[in-house]
Amino acid sequence: MTATIKDLGEIEVLNRLKKFMRCGQIDDDLAEINSFNKSLLINTDLLVEKIHFSEKISNAKDVGWKCITTNISDLICSGSENIISFTVGLVLPPNTHWEWVESLYEGMWEAMQEFGGEIIGGDCSSGETKMISITAIGEMKPPRLHRGNALPGDYIVSTGCHGLSRLGLALLTSEKLPSEVKISHELAKRAISAHKRPYPAMKALKALIECKPESISWRAAGTDSSDGLIESIRGICQSSNCQAILSKTSIQKDPDWPEDSIWDEWMLYGGEDYELILSLPKEWAEALSKKLKSSQIIGFIKEGKPNIFWENLEPINIKKSSLFQHF
Repeated sequence: MTATIKDLGEIEVLNRLKKFMRCGQIDDDLAEINSFNKSLLINTDLLVEKIHFSEKISNAKDVGWKCITTNISDLICSGSENIISFTVGLVLPPNTHWEWVESLYEGMWEAMQEFGGEIIGGDCSSGETKMISITAIGEMKPPRLHRGNALPGDYIVSTGCHGLSRLGLALLTSEKLPSEVKISHELAKRAISAHKRPYPAMKALKALIECKPESISWRAAGTDSSDGLIESIRGICQSSNCQAILSKTSIQKDPDWPEDSIWDEWMLYGGEDYELILSLPKEWAEALSKKLKSSQIIGFIKEGKPNIFWENLEPINIKKSSLFQHF
């Protein structure tokens, strides 16, 4: 019997599609095109109602902000500081109120005022479910960040803490929390904001570029933590054919994050935090950790079949139950 998309899962689907593209083309989330003496990075993300967003927890303006900023995050984690433009594809049920569409674009506009870029076109069609497809274009000044650039001896750097967006989603949907620990009002506020209005790591990218030591050549592996901290590191290991060793005590937590270890699962696997996860030469990693207060060296890269371990060599397994599953 022929396997279904659900049977295969997203990663296997992508692996099977690689044969239709040149080698390495989809090891990152976006594509690079060289034209008119410029390198352009192009990224497309699709958001579907009831899968990626719901009017029960996010208004149209928040959805618009998130549509733009998630695309910008993919451009940033490949090294683009200059966000150029966006095209917008919309699928809308015929009974959609105009006010919803207008608010959607107002949210997009707010994000572009913050990070750059402009809407240059798109398409619109009727359908049973709201869908928003954004194609983002950014300029890349070579060389770029790529998941496949990690080498043994590199340090792994995270530019911020994780788990906030996952907690925000739980609070917005009244999901049962991992334990009976009391959540502070300040933590709840930060978590809800992180989920509804994610903030891509543009400042972290600028700090990374500014602090590169002159004594070393440009070579850096990077991705964002949109799929979760551990999954993002797994992606770097897979593309670079290496292993990662992480330190439990070095991974950043929000100051008000519960100490109960059961909460660590959301921190490690929650997703949608949009921090940069980098594999850098030691000297560069140390320079970034000094320049950017939110950043932290959390481990290192070593030779070996792609895998992730704690510093005591305990394997860190990808918990599929904790990951967002497209299919």
